[in-house]
Amino acid sequence: MDLKTMKSVFEIGETIAVEFKRCGNGIENDVYETVCSFLNRFGGDLFMGVLNDGTVMGIPEKAAQDMVKNFISCISNPLLFSPTVYLIPEIVKYEGKAVIHVHIPPGAEVHSYKKVIYDRVDDADVKVTATAQIAQMYIRKQNIFTEKKIYPYAEITDFRLDLLPQIRKMAVNHAGGKHPWESMSDQELLKSAGLYGKDIATGEQGYNLAAVLLLGKDDVIKDVCPAYETDALVRRVNMDRYDDREIICTNLIESFERLMEFARKNLPDKFFLEDENSVSLRNIIAREIVSNILMHREFTSSYAAKFVIQKNKMYTENANRSTGEGNITPDNLEPNPKNPVIASFFRNIGRADRLGSGVRNLFKYCKLYSGQEPVFQDGDIFRIVIPLDEEYSYDYGMEYCNKEKTDVKTIEKTGVKAETGVKTDVKTSVKTIEKTGVKAEKKTDIRLTETERKILGLVRENPVITQKELAEMLELSNSGIRYAMKGLKEKNLLFRTGSRRNGGWKLNL
Repeated sequence: MDLKTMKSVFEIGETIAVEFKRCGNGIENDVYETVCSFLNRFGGDLFMGVLNDGTVMGIPEKAAQDMVKNFISCISNPLLFSPTVYLIPEIVKYEGKAVIHVHIPPGAEVHSYKKVIYDRVDDADVKVTATAQIAQMYIRKQNIFTEKKIYPYAEITDFRLDLLPQIRKMAVNHAGGKHPWESMSDQELLKSAGLYGKDIATGEQGYNLAAVLLLGKDDVIKDVCPAYETDALVRRVNMDRYDDREIICTNLIESFERLMEFARKNLPDKFFLEDENSVSLRNIIAREIVSNILMHREFTSSYAAKFVIQKNKMYTENANRSTGEGNITPDNLEPNPKNPVIASFFRNIGRADRLGSGVRNLFKYCKLYSGQEPVFQDGDIFRIVIPLDEEYSYDYGMEYCNKEKTDVKTIEKTGVKAETGVKTDVKTSVKTIEKTGVKAEKKTDIRLTETERKILGLVRENPVITQKELAEMLELSNSGIRYAMKGLKEKNLLFRTGSRRNGGWKLNL
């Protein structure tokens, strides 16, 4: 390691892949604990003769030579390290002081020091004793995909064959009118999709875990993966518990539809034009995060996957067989398939694109949807965070706010008030404007969400409509309607008249 790089490392400090040890009186046990944790995680660089804050104290040169010999002897001793490891420490001079540097690559197996397993968490070495955590570490080290585990006693009757006609139709539509699955028998389709095969290592033949998860009956899935479920929650008002919840533990095909419906019910669908075509930013974003949480999770883990919608963000969490740690961006993206059989199946039916496209799509469309970028956090638990802002609209006023006069044809065609940029119900006409007192130059600083615009349109048509009726017509939760109505009241656009039982709504436009 060159001096310039070392200086940068010392300035940044300890991380998940960097550790400093003073080693004033020789090599202590905690040095070997760090070696073990680096081997079990993603590797790292160990510096002896450096304080925790990056200050270089140095090691006497004579002592450094003996320390290197002792270090090599220890890591090569099967009574201390299992399995043993071969590393080459180097003594480097930094500002006239001797520092021992050891680069430790990630191990191919799970290592232990004095029969104790250590893992690296942030900048700390953590003793691992829980069976589930140890199992997760072994999964991370394996070069096999758990989705390919064979269940030799699974039979064709254990699967939802009633879904196959729909799957064939989706594959044909996605392929543009022709797909090999269309003319295959059920058994041939399952083999073609990689859901039935042979384990070369054991000789077992049968349906694999991917087949069970994609098409298995609910009781079969529960028997194979007892902890499998996706917990969908809305937490806008009640942050301690939830406003709306759905626990989904069915096959991946129907899980996708139910999670998409959950997103459509609880997220605003903002107006957006792309290449002169109206597209749903909500559906695009929801499709990417839903397909990710279903395709790329580690199904053998007991960690329950989550899809949570809050006021200012939504996020997903799922167990992961990680190959790195930290945030993922389009610049550092290195696509790594977690479940290639399941991912290929999703691509065939049009529910996913090529590997890596989801990250790029979310970085593109999140900025259009909320004005902010998403966050991808890689690790044993994989997280996607999507910022939300109901007030934000990418195209708000861009096309219409500079017009000096209200154009009647534009109003009737697009439902947009020319000078205010506020979208109204498509049926709005000049007579409606004159009747309700809407003026083009009024309230130019008010921005409305898509939900608020729809509510104003429905209230205009029926001033005594109830919040329950609004929720049913707009396919939103009651709490979502209450939140939107509160926003309209705060903007002085909507007032309640009369009693709670016999009253109605009055617009102030």
